Amino acid sequence: MKFDHQPADILERLAELRSADAPTHGGRVLSYVYDSGLAELDELAASAIRAVQPVNGLDPTTFTSVAVMEREVLRFARDLLGGDEDVVGTVTTGGTESCLLAVKTARDVWRGVGASARTGTPRLLAPVTVHAAFQKAAHYFGLQLDLVPVGPGGDVAAGDLIARMDDDVALVVVSAPSYAHAAMDPVAEVAAAASERGIACHVDACIGGWVLPFWEGVEPWTFAVTGVTSISADLHKFGYSPKGASVILQRGRDRQREQYFATTQWPGYPIVNPTILGSKSAGPLAAAWAIIQALGTEGLAELSRSCARSTRTLRDVIGGIEGLRVVGNPVGPLLAVATDESVADERRVDPHHWADQVREHGFLLQLQPSLVQSDGSTLPATTHLTVTPVTAEVLDELSVALTAAGDEVRGVPPVAVEALLATLPAEALAVLGNPDAAPLDSASAAGILGALGIGAATGGLPDRMAPLLALISAMPAPLTQRLLVELLARLVEPEAT
Repeated sequence: MKFDHQPADILERLAELRSADAPTHGGRVLSYVYDSGLAELDELAASAIRAVQPVNGLDPTTFTSVAVMEREVLRFARDLLGGDEDVVGTVTTGGTESCLLAVKTARDVWRGVGASARTGTPRLLAPVTVHAAFQKAAHYFGLQLDLVPVGPGGDVAAGDLIARMDDDVALVVVSAPSYAHAAMDPVAEVAAAASERGIACHVDACIGGWVLPFWEGVEPWTFAVTGVTSISADLHKFGYSPKGASVILQRGRDRQREQYFATTQWPGYPIVNPTILGSKSAGPLAAAWAIIQALGTEGLAELSRSCARSTRTLRDVIGGIEGLRVVGNPVGPLLAVATDESVADERRVDPHHWADQVREHGFLLQLQPSLVQSDGSTLPATTHLTVTPVTAEVLDELSVALTAAGDEVRGVPPVAVEALLATLPAEALAVLGNPDAAPLDSASAAGILGALGIGAATGGLPDRMAPLLALISAMPAPLTQRLLVELLARLVEPEAT
């Protein structure tokens, strides 16, 4: 067969495209990637994926290896997370799918059937710090989202959640820990209260599930806690497997079966799906299974200890940078960093300017906008760091970069929002000034992005992210969300011919 392009040329172009990506190894990116620092694991995962490349994970009765691997992954996860034989689960394509399935299950159980069926809109109750996947789930599955304000350190009071538990609550969600601030929610208190009221309680441990079992000083949060109904934990985070693989574990077989979709009411083959996807690659499952086989409990524990040591060092380093502070009482290998407002203005460090400057030193941190909560209080702008085992290899260089960047931007005031808003084009100003204005169409949204120097025509995002985050915080959420949708949509649109 004559190929349109030769395989070698295709791979050469792919390598060229990949060269523009943020580095996925080496500890340079402190978000998104979870690098064990072990090349052997990378090779093992790649080989496992290649071995099942043609396998369709849709049907474990045809591809029986899928059933065996999933069963063994779930057994390991169940044991790690304190479950007994009543805890069953599913391997999913990532944390978002695990969270979606937890909410879908809770909604369907809440609705009931027959004489016990309920009407009305069920409520999803959670701290405002719960992962945005639960906002997505409420949107997709028609639940009312009830987000409870948290304290300045990202901590939610158990009583604030318990006070809002009522018969219309289908699910209460707590995090172990929350992503934004690494705050550990009061799982035991909330789960116990939920159990007393017959309400399901989900623990979102997508980021912490494979590391917190080995972390010192963590309050109980697993299935050992009375009232915990389900847990999500991502294999592609601190399980060190390639994207995307996660588990959703549920207490009770009858409850878990509500997660499934099945139909025989079409002329094709019977459909039975435990997840949102139908056909799916078996590759991430195989990779996760292989890595679990290789590491075992002790291997995960050793990698977690490395994360803990690096996290302690970085916390001390950041604590020594005048003008910055670590937010709250973080649990696990995560840190959120904000301005230290206890020092004079000229000695303060804006976390977003700091993150932009750290990038100049070769490390990528994650900027997080401020958020006005429903009670009127504001969570400050922060910069997020995720610490992985490979961080230990660059710890000295990273510490120097964090400190130097702080010195370089100390006293630089936050981005002046008023000046930024004044640069907005007329279409955006019209929307800002009129809450009843019609939604932006695609052309208008693209025009606003272009006027701001953002978009496909300009190569995507600007080099300095602080101004963009300031705009996100200053503009109404519907407007920023619409602009970001336009940005991402246009980045993948085919070029005009």
